[in-house]
Amino acid sequence: MIVAERKKIPDLLNIVKAHKKILVLGCGTCVTVCLAGGEREVGIISSALRIASRLQGLDLAVEELTIERQCDNVFIEQAADAIERNDAVLSLGCGAGVQAIAERYRNKPVYAGLDTTFIGILEEQGIWTEKCAACGSCVLHEYGGVCPVTRCAKRMLNGPCGGSREDRCEVRPELPCAWQLIYARLKEIGQLDRLRRIAPPKNWHRSLDGGQRLIVRQDHRI
Repeated sequence: MIVAERKKIPDLLNIVKAHKKILVLGCGTCVTVCLAGGEREVGIISSALRIASRLQGLDLAVEELTIERQCDNVFIEQAADAIERNDAVLSLGCGAGVQAIAERYRNKPVYAGLDTTFIGILEEQGIWTEKCAACGSCVLHEYGGVCPVTRCAKRMLNGPCGGSREDRCEVRPELPCAWQLIYARLKEIGQLDRLRRIAPPKNWHRSLDGGQRLIVRQDHRI
């Protein structure tokens, strides 16, 4: 899932203080699971903005709404009336959701209320970890399901850097060495022979370089 963090209330107030009426719009999927932008967080942030605006002598009306997904036009349509009757939208969706709403409602300012951080998983209550860098050319099958691009601080593809100590990362000693994890996993599944393969330099053209990425599925086009 996409993991995000809430911006601080003073920063959010500074973003929206030029408006009289704003819609705080939540998203019911990824950012709900990571406790950043769901219905509960919409209520908390809206209340905090009302209090903070009063303390600064601002006249700010805050409306609350949460839709199922902000990155899907079908669900965005459910917010149409609320968006139209407010001066601006404070989106508690990921960066994709913010842009999807801004593209659809071009006459309304749409602001990001969250900082989108990474693609990850819930490890335990209150702890999320990054698992995928969305590099566009997945090599997990070569490394026993452990991603060296995300898990290794130096993104080493052909073995450890040599600086790890006691199976801990040289750059961030609080983390395990990714290559120790890769070795242990390949040993568990009987595929240590994969370590004999020399990985070629990674082609990053499918990653963030070169602007916006696009996928077209002709079999789903109408």
